Amino acid sequence: MKAIIDGLIVLPNEIINGHVIMYEKDIWRIVPRKQFRAGMCSEFIDANGGFVVPGFINEHIHGCAGADTMDDDDQALKTMQQALPATGVTSFVPTTMTMEQGRIEKALQRIRQAREDYQGGAQVLGAHMEGPFISPAYKGSQAEENIQTADFSWLESYADVIKIITLAPETLKNKKFLKDCQDHGITVSIGHTAADFEQAMECMDALGHCHVTHLYNAMTPFHHRKPGVVGAALLNKHACCELICDDLHVHPAAQKLAYQMKGRDGLILVTDSLRACLQGDGESSLGGQKVFVKNGEARLADGTLAASIAPMNEVVLHFLINSGASIPEVVAMATVNPAKALGVYDRIGSLEEGKQADITILDSNDFHVKQTVIAGELAYNEEA
Repeated sequence: MKAIIDGLIVLPNEIINGHVIMYEKDIWRIVPRKQFRAGMCSEFIDANGGFVVPGFINEHIHGCAGADTMDDDDQALKTMQQALPATGVTSFVPTTMTMEQGRIEKALQRIRQAREDYQGGAQVLGAHMEGPFISPAYKGSQAEENIQTADFSWLESYADVIKIITLAPETLKNKKFLKDCQDHGITVSIGHTAADFEQAMECMDALGHCHVTHLYNAMTPFHHRKPGVVGAALLNKHACCELICDDLHVHPAAQKLAYQMKGRDGLILVTDSLRACLQGDGESSLGGQKVFVKNGEARLADGTLAASIAPMNEVVLHFLINSGASIPEVVAMATVNPAKALGVYDRIGSLEEGKQADITILDSNDFHVKQTVIAGELAYNEEA
């Protein structure tokens, strides 16, 4: 048996002090310190007053540490798996780009293999397909020449691994594609879209519950006469919105507005990071296009803002500072909400007895990651 002591334990609705988390692969018990006996455990982690939170779940990440989901290299996902625990992430959804169909299919095969053949580090939960069924008008850093009309026939054999698919609803010929996704347990996320308010609301109503990919970015904006996808996302109670909180993709005031409109349960914090994350300034790449990173910004050669380079622990801290939300609320947006959206909340996403011991310890001042535990094993230690 192992134990984490002297931490501020962040539960979904409160922070508790003076308690000990006892665990092996799963969390066994969370007990008051006075009921804990050291002889019951053989290994200890002293949180030294840090925040003890569920391991972060990143549902939208292209790459980090020099590796990318689209790399035709079995080592790429392993590199990401080993690097992510230093950012507090214990599980993630590798995200594909709008590239040639064959490249996407190979990426899906590698993601499936990485999920099934777990060898340590952050766990792969499945794939997030960002495109190719998107709008050229809001392609962002996606390659326009590879955009396609939605066709479920070539996705069906990958339905077991695709967890989320980002698409532009106005490009659909009919609603059959939406039903096919739902029938196969794939979450549809509205993004990279030129849809107007009415088209977005129609899609959301058809889905019942839906996702919105990186709210505010790569979609029709809010205007008082044309509310756009942003207006629909903020108003629809059943739309759960991703938010990139690197303070570059979304202004702090827009982050606060999203929180006030959507509340704790309507937002999911993501990084949308590219391979340059954790690497510093210099030339990088995304989806086959050159990206230039300087002063914390990643842009294409034409100046288009590309994916972010922010790690998840920084994204969480930014939103905490900007939104006015409580620590349990903000942590839930990076743990509880993505776990529920991905259908894995019965196993991960919160610190509860019987759930997998995916645990991150954050410094209480700047949220840097001190230790990360995955399935009961120490995956990162800043002192190692």
